[in-house]
Amino acid sequence: MNRIADCFGGLRRQGRKALVPFITAGDPQPAATLPLMQALVRGGADLLELGVPFSDPMADGPVIQRSSERALRHGTSLSDVLDIVAEFRKENGTTPVILMGYLNPVEVMGYEKFARRARAAGVDGVLVVDLPPEEADALQAELKRHDLCQIFLLSPTTRGARLEQICAKASGFLYYVSLKGVTGSNRLNLAEVAEKIAQVRAATTLPVGVGFGIKDAATARAVAAFSDAVIVGSSLVERLEQLGQAPLGQQTRAAEEFLSGLRTAVDAA
Repeated sequence: MNRIADCFGGLRRQGRKALVPFITAGDPQPAATLPLMQALVRGGADLLELGVPFSDPMADGPVIQRSSERALRHGTSLSDVLDIVAEFRKENGTTPVILMGYLNPVEVMGYEKFARRARAAGVDGVLVVDLPPEEADALQAELKRHDLCQIFLLSPTTRGARLEQICAKASGFLYYVSLKGVTGSNRLNLAEVAEKIAQVRAATTLPVGVGFGIKDAATARAVAAFSDAVIVGSSLVERLEQLGQAPLGQQTRAAEEFLSGLRTAVDAA
């Protein structure tokens, strides 16, 4: 069974919700990514979402855009990201790792080679932001062949037949974008999100995670009350950005402490 299914199944039996932090691989430098992943697990991460840096991250706000720019200045490639995951797997064989990024680097590598290398490295799921379900069949076939989940985004405007189409194609879990905007936006309406999650649940048995706009422990706790997973990206990446060129140990402590606070809040939901 895929590690994602194992993780959500275990959490469900415990009556707990998943905490999923996002960082961009290669930011603030490639050598920091593996220690940060390990620190996030110590802080209470159930799954890890690892961003593949891209030059035109259209779904991301300024904070994550800048993190991609920093990673690209260091030459971080999709191949490098897979190597980092492989290193992570030498010490951690249980925490699911999801790659989040854009289609171009995957196309350059080739679908079959990407899926094969991702599986060998220990990746569990892939979220390609700019690949709509109507055009996903070719990649999805390779991902399925290598037992990789394909995670899709749902937005506040996803409804009806399109909601059903995405739910039918998705595996692992569904990622609900909690607002109309890019990562890091501030206009989260909890009542509207809760209502939409109820509609999504009527269309799928997959777990539903909520991301975009979750900035602090209070919001994380509120979202955990009606979702299966709380996904936090910009707030974490911004804290790392503020540390600038601080020693790596300081960066990992900050990441672990921030996530530990969110973990406490999510478990209190």
